[in-house]
Amino acid sequence: HQYQLRAAQFIKNNKMAALWVDMGLGKTVSTLTALVDLLATKQVVKVLVVAPLRVAQHTWPTEIKNWEHLKALKFSVLAGLGPAKREQAAHSSAPIHIVNRENLPWLIDFLGSEWRYDTVVIDESSSFKSHSSQRWKALRKVVKANKINRMVQLTGTPAPNSLMELWPQIYLLDRGSRLGDTRGKFLDNYCRPTGNPQWSQYEMRPDKVDQLHGKVADLVLRMDSKDYLELPDRIDSNIVVPLPPKALRAYEQMEKDFIIEIENGEVLAANAAVKVNKLLQVCSGAVYTEQGHEVLHDKKLDALQEIIEASNEPVLVAYNFKVDAARISKRIKGAELLKSDPKIIDKWNKKEVSVLLAHPASAGHGLNLQAGGSIIVWFGIPWSLELYQQFNARLHRQGQKNPVRIIHILADVKADWVV
Repeated sequence: HQYQLRAAQFIKNNKMAALWVDMGLGKTVSTLTALVDLLATKQVVKVLVVAPLRVAQHTWPTEIKNWEHLKALKFSVLAGLGPAKREQAAHSSAPIHIVNRENLPWLIDFLGSEWRYDTVVIDESSSFKSHSSQRWKALRKVVKANKINRMVQLTGTPAPNSLMELWPQIYLLDRGSRLGDTRGKFLDNYCRPTGNPQWSQYEMRPDKVDQLHGKVADLVLRMDSKDYLELPDRIDSNIVVPLPPKALRAYEQMEKDFIIEIENGEVLAANAAVKVNKLLQVCSGAVYTEQGHEVLHDKKLDALQEIIEASNEPVLVAYNFKVDAARISKRIKGAELLKSDPKIIDKWNKKEVSVLLAHPASAGHGLNLQAGGSIIVWFGIPWSLELYQQFNARLHRQGQKNPVRIIHILADVKADWVV
């Protein structure tokens, strides 16, 4: 597509490039198209692609194999391997190496002074939005040592929670020349304190937003899917289930007192964040305990089973907690869990899987699942807007031929619903 060629040209023209391109616009093929030309003209010698695990294992290799002009590219996948095979893959002579972001610190440490990648591509650069993460700190060392000539950052959600999340990403591109070479300088120039001063909390200053955008504009290519794609309809709906008395009492008790009294003892929440997770567990039907978990109700399972039985096609189910995945697998015949094996993605896209269970954190970025179905059911909804949007885009994206139905199973905690 013309817009993909435009993105490829932007990468070739800019040694440091951020493609803030919406989901479904083909960031991967645009980047690979640029790399083919840059490798052929020897402007690039060795490329490291850093991506989420399943994207590293499946999406990048599949894109290379599926496009005629990319098939000659040689690549080595370092993701999903044991230590010995990973070290062997790291020594491959292939011009493109693909590693999952969790193993990036290992790779940097393993290579040490033998760092050989003049170009780094960060797929879903929003996963580098925290300056305190190990992956960001590790990559910063390489950036500060001036060992990277080119960098491409890819994401459709560059600042899912706050514009403050841009500083770590932009720093990796320009070593702080635009937004400040330390986080302290960035906070002083663009942010203001908020909340309890003891916790060093900050927020963006509204009067600085335009200035920030102007500072980074030359690095960024922004594309919105609505300007380029004609996607099928998206139909959102809610199925609300009432909590039975036992679960409702547990919910109200946790909400008020940070504690749940259950048959096997008590469940305590140490702080507000833990309390929120416990409330979500109650809504889904099973709460974690010191001994394991206790089932409080099956209302959401009943609703999910009805949805699946009424569907004439495969269903993609998003869950929040491992215990939910286990309970769904036990109840729903033929349900398969998205694991590290990339073959399950191929089976889904061939419509060989009737129900695919996936956690938004592991399947929310970069996977092409649109060929396998057009129904998403949210058994449990995460707090992260980024994960929610990214997961929905696994089906509602270019190549989807049918209207996409997104169904949320919600628990209503109103007392007058109890039956």
